[in-house]
Amino acid sequence: MKSLSYRLQFITHYTDRYTYLDSARMALEGGCRWVQLRMKGVETSLMEQTAIVVRDMCRDYGATFIIDDDVMLVKRIGADGVHLGKEDMSVAEARALLGEGYIIGATVNTMADIEAHMRGVVPDYFGCGPYRFTQTKERLAPMLGIEGYRAIIAQMRAQNIMMPLVAIGGIEERDIPLLLDVGVDGIALSGSVLRAENPVSEMRKIAELVEAYTINK
Repeated sequence: MKSLSYRLQFITHYTDRYTYLDSARMALEGGCRWVQLRMKGVETSLMEQTAIVVRDMCRDYGATFIIDDDVMLVKRIGADGVHLGKEDMSVAEARALLGEGYIIGATVNTMADIEAHMRGVVPDYFGCGPYRFTQTKERLAPMLGIEGYRAIIAQMRAQNIMMPLVAIGGIEERDIPLLLDVGVDGIALSGSVLRAENPVSEMRKIAELVEAYTINK
């Protein structure tokens, strides 16, 4: 994987105040160095135009740029990788199309999901969630809460599965120490940052929290 930048990920979203591009820019300005462009249900041309702009912003900041779902767009514009949902292309298919130079992440919700991935071509990291209810995700899987992550991580360790596990779904600043203490390898955020009075300051505060925790561990 490109670096330990997966410790803090931002998933783009939009609100009445901010566009997808605004959200990516503010995350980068706030110190996040991993941005996933997620734009469900938009036209292909708009998706590609936006992806090129976000790709260039990420390059300017030295950040990792991941695109949700669209493997061929990743290859076409030279993004760093793709994140695959449970209903998207398989990791094996994506790896065959992209080769070894790209990051591939995969969404999981249960230990059974993880075990299924480990029997085939494995991704570079798991995005595991949701932690709690979130309005940014359709067809929400069962919420995990702290105990859900604790159980999954214990089972992964028992089976010697060392794949990075990134928690996602309705996570707020106050949840981060709890999740890192349980043993997740990274945190992915979206709505909680954009709902803040100053999203850049909020992201900076979260980035400093994650960095301090990493150094102290």
